[in-house]
Amino acid sequence: MKALVKSQDAPGLWLEDVSEPQIGINDVKIRVLYTGICGTDLHIHDWDAWARETIQIGLTIGHEFVGEVVDFGANVFDVPLGALVSGEGHVVCGRCRNCLAGRRHLCAHTQGLGVQRNGCFAEYVVLPATNIWQHAPGIEPEVASIFDPFGNAVHTALAFPVLGEDVLVTGAGPIGIMAAAVAKHAGARHVVISDPNPYRRALAEKVGVTRAVDPAATPLAEVQKQLKMVEGFDVGLEMSGNAHAFRDMIANMSHGAKIAMLGIPATEISVDWNRIIFNQITLRGIYGREMYETWYKMTVMLESGLDISPVITHRLHWSEFAQGFDAMRSGNSGKVILDWRDVA
Repeated sequence: MKALVKSQDAPGLWLEDVSEPQIGINDVKIRVLYTGICGTDLHIHDWDAWARETIQIGLTIGHEFVGEVVDFGANVFDVPLGALVSGEGHVVCGRCRNCLAGRRHLCAHTQGLGVQRNGCFAEYVVLPATNIWQHAPGIEPEVASIFDPFGNAVHTALAFPVLGEDVLVTGAGPIGIMAAAVAKHAGARHVVISDPNPYRRALAEKVGVTRAVDPAATPLAEVQKQLKMVEGFDVGLEMSGNAHAFRDMIANMSHGAKIAMLGIPATEISVDWNRIIFNQITLRGIYGREMYETWYKMTVMLESGLDISPVITHRLHWSEFAQGFDAMRSGNSGKVILDWRDVA
């Protein structure tokens, strides 16, 4: 089958013919229809320090996908042939304390699809049946293909109650924009997103944020005045991994505020811990999705009217993957989708 492979110890990815994945008795085999390119995939493509330390040469990459079930193992009874599915990309051990307690998203032995095991940028992908999510009728396949990053957004945005609250999102990448849309859908009063990139601020405005601001041009304190806020933001969603953005967020939070952090800093960040302590600010790290409560919430929010389709900005044929990575790298993109339906 055709697959996008990290086959050389150098920047780049290569389309190759590889063996179709085989299924075990607990596995499901999926014919891939659409995939989304993630920032993680860009790190692997560009072969940065993290990628060189993490990725084995010869790996098929990719973890955002939607497809149809074409085969399953002898122990699988509840995933029908032809079902439209995506997959939870974190494959857990099932035996550690957190897994046995139902807290699988906290498994310390997680293997990532397209990171530690062969991924979905291919004609077929295989996952354990316990990692399969069957989509509800009416979910658009392109939207279904980005349930993985959508789940990151939902997990972050709903880490703390947002109903009636003023929410600040730092970082208008695709996940930050989706998180802002989720917070608004979940009843936040004001949702402000900050990012220096005008393309992505315009994209955020399409999902209904209250304000999309360039923090270098409009200080967040001024935004608060414009919105007649008097005590700071109640909930922060840190999606950028940027040190200045994080410090700016802390400076604009209310006493007792709560911050969920998904953005991954490239280096260590220093902050004013006195402000965090004396203002009694709660910080919570977020990684991946809760299995599988987040997936349920994603589905029902789409069914109740949440529209994240504006975040999809590029739709390309699988053979045009290089253009997709260029679009991601430019910053002038939202989610980039590759169409794998016609792979022979």
